[in-house]
Amino acid sequence: MPKTVVITGASDGTGAAAARLLVRDGHRVVAVGRSAAKTKAVADELGVHHFVADFADLHQVRILAAQLADHCPRIDVLANNAGAILGDRHVTADGFEETFQVNYLAPFLLTNLLLDTLLASQALVVQTSSNAARLSARVDLDDLDNARNYSPVRAYGNAKLELVLFTRELHDRYHEQGLSAVAFHPGGVASNFAQTSRSPVGTLFRTPVPRLLFQSPQKAARQLLRFVTPTPEECVVSGAYYENGKPRTLKAPPIGPQLWEATTALLDLNKR
Repeated sequence: MPKTVVITGASDGTGAAAARLLVRDGHRVVAVGRSAAKTKAVADELGVHHFVADFADLHQVRILAAQLADHCPRIDVLANNAGAILGDRHVTADGFEETFQVNYLAPFLLTNLLLDTLLASQALVVQTSSNAARLSARVDLDDLDNARNYSPVRAYGNAKLELVLFTRELHDRYHEQGLSAVAFHPGGVASNFAQTSRSPVGTLFRTPVPRLLFQSPQKAARQLLRFVTPTPEECVVSGAYYENGKPRTLKAPPIGPQLWEATTALLDLNKR
């Protein structure tokens, strides 16, 4: 049965590859990207609707949520795939450290603003996380803005761990109402990810190394599709974090509820 799938970060890389595979399989895709030209090009290629939003501007995220709620009476899958590893610490016009905002605050805000539609649709929320969530993350509720001991990799890992904690909380709070949520690490991807980053990771991605050693965006996209269209033999474990296609235990502090409350306060969201 065709599903309506909203994919952020769909203008390039894994997101664009996933959009192509989903359209090929007959699903209805709504592509969301930061670059107006690149997102339109993908959408025109596939004949799908698209919206543009820069997650470094939360006003644009709020507009995007209103547009999606108006355009999509039903959303079967929300794929929070957009993300970035940046460079020197930068504070956005919204007043938040940019890595924290783009990778965590923005998808948290978008998901919560779409929550009524997602619950009515008994939807699945898929978060593109990273193994940086277990390798380089140290989430501190008193320093969510990464003001202390900042590094691009640590800030990125923190945001990806926060996405995992967010995923668990979505499950705990809303699974009984029909909502499911998973987070996954797609692995190293030979894409344009991080090429504009002002960090050592960006320097690496501007060399031939990723294209020699990492998987293609198409292969990474198939991991995302395993959650969207699981086979009868596969069972999506709501609330879980996946690596290599299997749930993986992630040692994380039990601060999911506190992080949720802190985030809703930062975003001035009405508590549900």
